[in-house]
Amino acid sequence: MAEKIDGKAIAMQIREEVGRDVLKLKEETGVHAGLAVILVGEDPASQVYVKNKGIACEKCNINSFEHKLPADTTEDDLIKLVDELNNDPKVHGILCQLPLPKHIDENKVLLAIDPAKDVDGFHPMNVGKFMTLKKYSDISSMGLFLPCTPYGCCELLDRSGVECSGANAVVIGRSNIVGKPVSMLLMSKNATVTICHSRTKNLPDVVRGADIIVAAIGVPRFVKGDWVKKGAAVIDVGVNRLDTGKLCGDVDYDAAFENAAYITPVPGGVGPMTIAMLMKNTLMSATNVSKLK
Repeated sequence: MAEKIDGKAIAMQIREEVGRDVLKLKEETGVHAGLAVILVGEDPASQVYVKNKGIACEKCNINSFEHKLPADTTEDDLIKLVDELNNDPKVHGILCQLPLPKHIDENKVLLAIDPAKDVDGFHPMNVGKFMTLKKYSDISSMGLFLPCTPYGCCELLDRSGVECSGANAVVIGRSNIVGKPVSMLLMSKNATVTICHSRTKNLPDVVRGADIIVAAIGVPRFVKGDWVKKGAAVIDVGVNRLDTGKLCGDVDYDAAFENAAYITPVPGGVGPMTIAMLMKNTLMSATNVSKLK
């Protein structure tokens, strides 16, 4: 029977650590970490995410700069705002909430963000930097921005005492946001990684060989309990809303719970970690700036 990995509790611990370090950095260097969040339009889910990020900033003593723009904002005006934030010394991180209205090219906007303020870790320059480093310790020590959700997955494993070195890890899903980067991070922690997707043959058998399973495929309860071998660690990234209104992950939690040694719930697992790691990246950006003074 599994031990539940409490993402809420671990995220709270990280926020407390970040909050202390933000105040310490300000006291020692005069640099006060600041995060700018841009919201275009009135997508309800995006509004909730932005609100939660503002709350997290407050708890972490990070200055929060919210820019709420109407849905008919032009691409040129949005990029102009991004450029202004790039040049604002009070802003150490810039996050443009996705999705954007259809008339705006998301990729063009993300590329406009200064890589030194790309605390989401999505800019190709930042992705390229961490992809070329072999060791996780090097990635951590060089002040690089890691994509927040994959970073949170690794932090959950670390703080739960799950040994990655030498482990067989199976990642289900190959997205640029989760699947690919989390695979690279697990490899940097010396795991042997198999990336699975919709075309993988004999998928259940592949998953049954895993010591660590990261499910990020976006299908409710896709991973069945008998796919999980005894003693495996299961990180469920999926968030799916059922017809009943209830949320569930990509793993059949109740069934997998019987076999796994560690498992994240949905909600309350990976989700809180994404914002916590965003706060940690923002602190790191401010720290990088302080070293240039």
